[in-house]
Amino acid sequence: MKIFTTIVLLLISLASSAKDNTIDPDNLFPQVKLETSMGTIIVELDRIRAPITVDNFLNYVVSGEYDNTIFHRIVANFIVQGGGYTKDFEMKKVQENIINESGNGLKNEIGTIAMAKENRPHTANRQFFFNVADNTSLDPGRRWGYAVFGAIVEGQDVVDAMAKVKTDYNDGMGWENVPIEPVVLIKASLLPAL
Repeated sequence: MKIFTTIVLLLISLASSAKDNTIDPDNLFPQVKLETSMGTIIVELDRIRAPITVDNFLNYVVSGEYDNTIFHRIVANFIVQGGGYTKDFEMKKVQENIINESGNGLKNEIGTIAMAKENRPHTANRQFFFNVADNTSLDPGRRWGYAVFGAIVEGQDVVDAMAKVKTDYNDGMGWENVPIEPVVLIKASLLPAL
């Protein structure tokens, strides 16, 4: 019953927060354009295998919540992570955590997009990452994995270039692997259904 209530609340939230973009619940493979300071990336999402994760991500997209955020964690040959902070490292608001859909059969392979989370399984909310390697250690096994919910269909070269930027320890945040020059997600847009 709790899962059903969470889904209903998420759908109500999606309906009320959409601005100019409209989320089509019948589009099983929506595409999102991510305009970054290093180029454009287009991802195709898989609503069949990760419906809760996709709708959660789209909610942030259509509400403009990903606009002008940074990719704050970049680890070469591993991941490019963003969606949670402004250029000034201010945390963006988060919706409720979502159910972990890592057991959906999609793997953390190069070119996929997945949700970031804390160590506990159902703690993903707004941060996401691109896999820039085949990260089998992030797939579910004896423990919960990281939910993959789509793949890059255009702009893999942009993500590959992001993965090579110089990073360092950020004293202010106490984080490693922070790009020295900010890599910015300027705008995220839901593309019209094909």
